[in-house]
Amino acid sequence: MNGPDSVDPTGRVLLITGTSSGIGLAGAVAAARAGYTTVATLRAPDRAGALRAAAEAAGVAVDVRRLDVTDPDSVTDCLAAVHRTYGRLDAVVNNAGVSNSDPTLEMSTDAALRANLDVNFFGVATVSRAALPLLRATGGRLVTVGSVHGVVGQPFNEAYCAAKFAVEGFMEALAPVAAAHGVRVSVVVPGFVPDTAFGIFPDVDRSTLQAASGPYAPTFADYLRWVGGAGWESAGQPAREVAEVVVRTLRAPRPPFRVPTNAWAADYLAAKLADPDGSAVQALAHGWLGRPATTP
Repeated sequence: MNGPDSVDPTGRVLLITGTSSGIGLAGAVAAARAGYTTVATLRAPDRAGALRAAAEAAGVAVDVRRLDVTDPDSVTDCLAAVHRTYGRLDAVVNNAGVSNSDPTLEMSTDAALRANLDVNFFGVATVSRAALPLLRATGGRLVTVGSVHGVVGQPFNEAYCAAKFAVEGFMEALAPVAAAHGVRVSVVVPGFVPDTAFGIFPDVDRSTLQAASGPYAPTFADYLRWVGGAGWESAGQPAREVAEVVVRTLRAPRPPFRVPTNAWAADYLAAKLADPDGSAVQALAHGWLGRPATTP
């Protein structure tokens, strides 16, 4: 997805969600370095200090704006303001998300499950819906940061997996329809990214989770021991590497639907999928629409 046939980002406007840290922050800076006019959004702009510092250190500018993916008015207001400012929108990267905070389903609540889905799935759907008319006008790109846990269920991550599975199905169904109207849709699939809030329970106290896991405490302890010895060195990669894959996907003339971010993620997905990059399913779906898989 490199080389002279790459899409030239010059003059193209990109919006990315969830840029206060991790993949979103790295993605905003990488996109700006690649030449995109980058609108970096986050729920609380007063948390943009690290983003602004990283952009300054990279010698690039980003346009920081408020966007709360769980607030439809916030989404539509932000996109309308971006269009007023720039007159176009060429790419959207759905990155905003939250991790698990409950040890397992029985110890969780309906409110916690809905809160996870609200950000990780409905937030993606809300942003994508609002962006599609603008992306159709420019023949743009819609890229979503998914997870290997959206393909392979991970113990003690039920809510997060449910949301990411939903995102995979949603985007897989949307992709051929969007392509028929000029918009390329891809899901970038990272594995373990240790320098984000999406490592293995990094943003909660493990002992607290252990205490809250009730009758599942012995099983949870076994899981944590497996996590500690699972050889994450080969699985893990820094957020900046994932960000580089996002930018390469945005610039690829014909990106695949599903883009694993490293060899470990690709192998992990291949253990379940016979179609790891999604091309066979997309070809089938394009046929249902009476179009060759290579359109538009």
